[in-house]
Amino acid sequence: MLSITDALQLMLLFGTLIINLIALVVELIKNHRQKNILTWC
Repeated sequence: MLSITDALQLMLLFGTLIINLIALVVELIKNHRQKNILTWC
């Protein structure tokens, strides 16, 4: 069984990982949109 501190550390680790993944996806979408706008001009 995990201790409370271990569980919190795991939650923080997964939380930061998910936040980083979401940020990465947002950046990719922004870059993709900018490229599409440039090609349409």
